[in-house]
Amino acid sequence: MPFCEIDPRPGGVFLRCMRSPEGRDFWVTGVFREVVVPERFVFTDSFADAEGNVVPAVEYRMGPDTPVERLVTVMFEEHAGSTRVTVRHAGFPPGAERELVRHGWEGGLESLAEYVASA
Repeated sequence: MPFCEIDPRPGGVFLRCMRSPEGRDFWVTGVFREVVVPERFVFTDSFADAEGNVVPAVEYRMGPDTPVERLVTVMFEEHAGSTRVTVRHAGFPPGAERELVRHGWEGGLESLAEYVASA
């Protein structure tokens, strides 16, 4: 993730750039709707340009059925001395795009777990 600005409070905005293994940049923006420490956060998720302007998903070669705005809920629960993280990323239609998103969340959470374990 070569760029990330985040204001994690209700009404706060984020803009981040994710880079694929092939070097393609994907910009994403959104607004935090809920931040309930330490339970959950809920935010919108839209594709964007580098200035944070929302763009249609087709600009990133996503299907035309992909909505402009999706809703993400991330929940944190204590579980057997650890934290269970559950992510619900609503709005992606079934198919390849949904699998890409699932793979992205899995990779990000695995990287976070490795970082926390090494700290």
